Amino acid sequence: MSSMVKSNRLRSGITQSLFAAAFIFALAPYAFGQDATQRKPPPDPGEGTITSSKKESDPRFGSPENEMRTKAALKEEKKKYEENLGRAREVSELAAQLSEGFESRKAFTSEDNKRLEKLEKLTKRIRNEAGGSDSDSDADLKDICATMIETVKHLAEMAEELHKMVDKTPRNVISAAVIDQANRVIGVTQHLRSSR
Repeated sequence: MSSMVKSNRLRSGITQSLFAAAFIFALAPYAFGQDATQRKPPPDPGEGTITSSKKESDPRFGSPENEMRTKAALKEEKKKYEENLGRAREVSELAAQLSEGFESRKAFTSEDNKRLEKLEKLTKRIRNEAGGSDSDSDADLKDICATMIETVKHLAEMAEELHKMVDKTPRNVISAAVIDQANRVIGVTQHLRSSR
């Protein structure tokens, strides 16, 4: 009988050992996971825990209010860009109308004078939107042609080129070429306004 008791004790010991090993293996992933979290650097003393106000100020967490503000700002930028494209298109149209009218009448009418004034104002707005600023815009001598009719035609060509440049320039880009072209258009427009 003693051998049977020894055998039962042995089986009981093996069974307990197996249960203990299974228990250890079952808890091992949790132990390693907890160990990994303990290896993280401690938070800054002034930081404390992340509260809801911390999440709102953290740029990684997008609050609905921040998203709405961002969308509104992007919409406003796009609107300004579309308005600037519209101005460039109108400048081109005004210059073409001036060229056609002057070619047929060989003189400016009071309506043409208003077109010249509007063309200058719109071109200044285009220049300002492109990152330029007001300056003394004297016409470049190379833009002033020998005759008035050639100068008016050249103005229409320059205005069309300005329209193309504005159309090709992406939003939020400061374009020295657009600023330069706008200054040239302004200079010729001012020359034509003073020559009437």
